[in-house]
Amino acid sequence: MGNNIEIIGEIDEQWSFVGNKKNQRWLWYAWEPNRKTVVAHVFGDRSRKTLENLLALLAPFEIQYYCTDDYAVYDCPPEGRHLRGKKFTQRIERTNLTLRIRIKRLDRKTIGYSKSEEMHAKVIGTFVEREYYLAGAI
Repeated sequence: MGNNIEIIGEIDEQWSFVGNKKNQRWLWYAWEPNRKTVVAHVFGDRSRKTLENLLALLAPFEIQYYCTDDYAVYDCPPEGRHLRGKKFTQRIERTNLTLRIRIKRLDRKTIGYSKSEEMHAKVIGTFVEREYYLAGAI
């Protein structure tokens, strides 16, 4: 199998912080619900630029449909293949809850937080890669 498999990309962002809650970091990722796997992820702020970084990682894949909520920056995916609304992101929202439970650095009220952005990205990224990327599946 090559990278020419058509997939669905549910895209969402998840809030966290480094050091204190004023230093916000966002995990953006694309979830493929049929395979229950993460296709790509990036860290950054909650801006269009970070979304564009994620979309650049998704470019090699033939995304059949992009599913997002109604957040304003989600006007980048191609028209006609973009499904907007909470009913199209229920599965990724459920995955967000699972990530919050399993990675305390993503929890809203926690004493387990990162002191450096580098370690924050490494800890969360390693967990996502280990648990949700399927090597060679896509």
